[in-house]
Amino acid sequence: MAVSRAACVFSKFATSKYPLLSGHISRNLSVSSSLAARTHVSYELKDDVAVIRLNDPTAKVNTLSLQMQSELTEVMGEIWSNGGVKSAVFISRKPGCFIAGADIKMIQACKSSEEVTRLSREGQKMLEKIEKSPIPIVAAIHGSCLGGGLELAIACQYRIATKSKKTVLGTPEVMLGLLPGAGGTQRLPKMVGLPGAFDMMLTGKNIRAEKAKKMGLVQQLVDPLGPGLKPGDRTIEYLEEVAVDVAKQIANKKIPLTKEKSFMQKLQDAVMDLGPVRKKIYKTVSERVLKETKNIYPAPNKIIECVQTGMEQGREAGYLAEAENFGKLAMTSESKAMIGVYHGHVACRKNQLGPPEKEVKRLAILGAGLMGTGIAQVSIDKGFTTILKDTTVDSLSRGHEKIYQSLDTKVKRKAMTSFERDTMMSNLSVQTDYSGFESADMVIEAVFEDINLKTKVVKEVEAIVPPHCIFASNTSALPIKDIAAASQRPEKVIGMHYFSPVEKMQLLEIIITDKTSKDTLASAVSVGLKQGKVIIIVKDGPGFYIVRCILNNFLEYLRLFQEGVELKRLDAISESFGFHTGISVVADEVGIDVVLHISENLSKAFGPRYEGGNLEIVRTMVEKGFLGRKCEKGFSIYGTTREERRVNPEVEEILKKYRVPAPLAISSDFDIQLRMVSRCINESILCLQEGVLASPVEGDIGAVFGYGFPPSRGGPFRFVDTFGAERLVSTMRRYEDVYGNQFTPCQLLLDHAKDPSKKFYN
Repeated sequence: MAVSRAACVFSKFATSKYPLLSGHISRNLSVSSSLAARTHVSYELKDDVAVIRLNDPTAKVNTLSLQMQSELTEVMGEIWSNGGVKSAVFISRKPGCFIAGADIKMIQACKSSEEVTRLSREGQKMLEKIEKSPIPIVAAIHGSCLGGGLELAIACQYRIATKSKKTVLGTPEVMLGLLPGAGGTQRLPKMVGLPGAFDMMLTGKNIRAEKAKKMGLVQQLVDPLGPGLKPGDRTIEYLEEVAVDVAKQIANKKIPLTKEKSFMQKLQDAVMDLGPVRKKIYKTVSERVLKETKNIYPAPNKIIECVQTGMEQGREAGYLAEAENFGKLAMTSESKAMIGVYHGHVACRKNQLGPPEKEVKRLAILGAGLMGTGIAQVSIDKGFTTILKDTTVDSLSRGHEKIYQSLDTKVKRKAMTSFERDTMMSNLSVQTDYSGFESADMVIEAVFEDINLKTKVVKEVEAIVPPHCIFASNTSALPIKDIAAASQRPEKVIGMHYFSPVEKMQLLEIIITDKTSKDTLASAVSVGLKQGKVIIIVKDGPGFYIVRCILNNFLEYLRLFQEGVELKRLDAISESFGFHTGISVVADEVGIDVVLHISENLSKAFGPRYEGGNLEIVRTMVEKGFLGRKCEKGFSIYGTTREERRVNPEVEEILKKYRVPAPLAISSDFDIQLRMVSRCINESILCLQEGVLASPVEGDIGAVFGYGFPPSRGGPFRFVDTFGAERLVSTMRRYEDVYGNQFTPCQLLLDHAKDPSKKFYN
């Protein structure tokens, strides 16, 4: 989830007085803020155009922090007070960011919904001043223009954007459990229409510049480089030149601010003016939201409510509804949890270790199966020269074709050009031997989960690769120390556990042993970040972190299935708790044979604590070839779409042989949910207690991005803080009385239960 900062814009902007200029400001003179005090906003007069430059010197991206808001207040006051200024341009000095949104800390600092509502109202009023500015204002956009940044841009009279991949526009507030709070829910529908506005606000997705132009979000596109320039030369300078020229032409009436609409556009507007049509749209969108969110996330419904209020009751009613709902949402547990996930996501995308001694440029991947192919794909599209090796030509052919088709789909969707696709494919070579491994900087093995096979390839690889080469194992659960035991250079061995499908799943679990060197870890982190992954670092041990937790969930799920809870109901109950899908679907995605293999290994490692449902059910499924999604049949039978998935009746037949009476009465769906999640939550806390995890942050991010723990709950550690450790322990004791030590709370959880002031997050 590349989550961006959400919007609560210009908290003091509207209520401040505008300082008048005390002296004459000559043209072409750079004006400093409050003499030398301004650090975030500056402006320069170019003829009669005020070029307002945004630059937060303390961060890589611009956000609408209190400091930037205060300085913007002063600058706008000076500009509007200067009769010689005929137009203005907003532009960022950051190379890849216009404004990424508002500073979330502003919202988190508020103690009540009323306080947040006031922030929203102030932002609305200030952006209304920009919208009604006596001079035209051009927003010159290069890079991310998100949340409050987009709300600022659409309040301007004209928008120009670069045709750069870095340039994206969007309203990601819904991903933080919020809504656009500075007029976005009111301006967007008028600008791009109801369907387009709902699509943006309810999904939070980014819009590329070309699509933004078609939608009406921006009026003009410019080449990101300028005529005849090479990458990195002077994009910002060229954009500024274009924007200043456009601002002059707007002021001189040579460029109209309103464009004559086509017949079809007029017809669409006329249709949207019909009340029954709008009512049908609200109904359709509400039904879709209910289906997708199961009413777990309150923000989407509030977005619909704000838009509907503004469209049906008028602008003022719409703004008031937006501000009040923004305030209410900011105080919900869902929003606080999702903001916590956002902060954790940012933390796990940062390189805390610095660059390795030698940059990894050449990768070699062993195994052209599902995982190896996926790792190769996320490597070549980030510029790594990559070898994909397998023992059979057929496997290599399938892997190569899968990667090509995946990239070609992006070409057909116009997400990349055919030249870019072919350039990426040129980074890949496929082969059945070890030629080229002598120059590899890192080898990532993705062979079958068998310790003998993995130790065999370690020895084969080390006989060929250079001394600096790192060996990384993409194992799900086998201890890295056992793999490193076969190595002559155990300090160069590390675990890199990717998740399927690799090209879609963001998480990378990096596993270190006591012998793994800091430079090896730095290299693995550097590669993972370049591949676009969210990284958690865990200590070695059976199942590492993610698999230990998810297996506890699965084993209890399987036991509930045995005790008579239907598979379809179990999946529905999982989804109603906030999981994107049921654990049976996750097992099908991983592969039922892999699940069985891991379950058997961890049961040996941890003993009775890893008991639950009877693994003979899973073993029989494997014997019958029900291996999951890879063969279109596991717990479910799969079609081409999610809607075509249905429960596999043959698995239900297998279950009849292993059905057992439920020794504990199930009182509610929530009781079933707690049966499933309490075990994996306890396991997460145990991993922190044992030092497998370094922090609750990595534990929550691993759970959310590794096995889909609900973002609305914030992860297992934040869930305990919210739900209450004492309450969770009490529930688990009830289960423990019946099922034994699978539900015994770990000591760290007990410590938190004894002391209510103890929290994983302060």
